[in-house]
Parts: sequence; C-alpha cells; structure tokens
Amino acid sequence: MTIDTLTQARQAREALLAKKAEQVTLLDVTGLSPVTDFYVIATGNSAPHLKALANEVEKALGDEGIKCFRRAGTPDSGWIVADYLDFVVHIFTQDQRDHYQLERLWNDAKLVE
Repeated sequence: MTIDTLTQARQAREALLAKKAEQVTLLDVTGLSPVTDFYVIATGNSAPHLKALANEVEKALGDEGIKCFRRAGTPDSGWIVADYLDFVVHIFTQDQRDHYQLERLWNDAKLVE
C-alpha cells in the first residue's frame, strides 16, 4: 500500500459523495484481502443513480490519469464493481448491499475516515 493508493480511494469516495451516494464507506483491507488494499462501498437509490455514480468515479479518476482495470455488473443488477487493482469500488442498491453485507464480511478491516 502507498499513500497514493489511499489518496486515489479517497478521490473515488469524494466522487461518489458528489453524486449523492449514500452510506459511503472506505475500508482498509491491507493484509486481509489477497486482491486489493481498499474497498470503497456506496449505495445508490436506483439503477440510473448507480450508473451515474459509476460513471462519475470513472470520470473523476480518469481525469487524474487513473484507469479502471475492469468494471462488472449492471445498474439493473443492483451492483456495479469497478476494479482499480489497489482499490475496488462497490456500488449497490440498498437491497443488494443488505444482501451481500461487505462490511460484515470484512469486519476486521479498518474504517478510513
């Protein structure tokens, strides 16, 4: 993990907040997850909102030269995942967030303010 990774994850969080995402959480999973250092988790209130949130993250980070490695899921599925390798952005509807409970899954992770 580098400070740059944390800064990038925070930029993703700020982009989500700018588009009115709810319950935006940044978890430090360094040493807990074999695939990434941070999870940014957010809730949108509809399929169009999920799409707008994902697009805003991609635009805000892209403007900084940070490219998404892979994006999966669809707004209609209620879950979009954007993989930036050192951090991953999860954007859920409330129903999907309640179902998958990532914060519970990663309850050993440190919450980043």
